[in-house]
Amino acid sequence: MELFTIMFRTLFFYFFILIIYRIMGKREIGQLSIQDLVVSILIAEMVAISIENKEDPMMYTILPIILLVVLEIVSAYIALKSPKVRNIMEGKPVLIINKGKINFKEMVKQRYTLDDLLLELRSQNIKNLFDVEYAVLENNGSLNIFKYNFLKMKSENPFPLILDGKIDISALKYINKDEKWLSNLIGKEGYDVSEIFYCFYKNDKAYIIPKNSLV
Repeated sequence: MELFTIMFRTLFFYFFILIIYRIMGKREIGQLSIQDLVVSILIAEMVAISIENKEDPMMYTILPIILLVVLEIVSAYIALKSPKVRNIMEGKPVLIINKGKINFKEMVKQRYTLDDLLLELRSQNIKNLFDVEYAVLENNGSLNIFKYNFLKMKSENPFPLILDGKIDISALKYINKDEKWLSNLIGKEGYDVSEIFYCFYKNDKAYIIPKNSLV
């Protein structure tokens, strides 16, 4: 009977967690944010305790998991509507290498060592650090690398300057521009910053996706 109870709980929570993660719309494991990882660890721990403590009612585990799911969905909705909340909860991508130069200040701030950087470069078959123009440390801890082209001509900053009507001040600093310059550039295209969903700057031109063009 005891063995049957353990098997039943294991199978129940297996399918229950599958449904829960479908509801939360989880991404691949390597793309989990810190918040996603915390929720995943808590759920795994509670399920393990519930399977081990066979005498405890299963609702003691089901209700906290449902609470975590509701919290995750609500916080994701708030983060979607508020860039400030999103930055606090998920952080922002940062440039570890900018125009071929290592940004040691950001590396210290992110507690990202030179060994970590070299390991990522080797994993992407990059032998020479000087072949890298940009390296972006993403929210989930992965490193995206942009190599120089064949002629080592400089390309544009990989960050958007405007996202969901908000100016990214740090991206402007990377290209040595200010908000006034960006407002004038956007104004030439007939837009206000608040009307723009996405804006990327390349070859002295702003590439814009206005909010009213979205479905």
